[in-house]
Amino acid sequence: MEPIQTKEVDQFIESLNDHTKEITESLRELIFQTSPNITEEMKWGKPCYIENGLVCYLQTAKNHVNLGFYFGAALKDKDNLLEGTGKKMRHIRVKQLDDIQPNEFSALIQEAVDLET
Repeated sequence: MEPIQTKEVDQFIESLNDHTKEITESLRELIFQTSPNITEEMKWGKPCYIENGLVCYLQTAKNHVNLGFYFGAALKDKDNLLEGTGKKMRHIRVKQLDDIQPNEFSALIQEAVDLET
């Protein structure tokens, strides 16, 4: 099944500076590769990814992109990648393309999807 990318998120990504656009596109692709049934929509001003519930989001800043997990505090995070101290949410701050660890990030995304099923 082809991932369902939305025009809204396409337009959001187009508006980013080159540095964060590249990171955001790579993370978006990784999310869709990890789970073919995931859907995306713009919520709360950022791309959000949903499969049977909220899974993760991409929050952009001038010089980095956060790959955020709505229920990150419940994830095992065996590689200690997650930051944050909130009751539920955690994120990984990605400052450059080289910071993306496809296998480790995919494992966290899949675990977040599994939490919702």
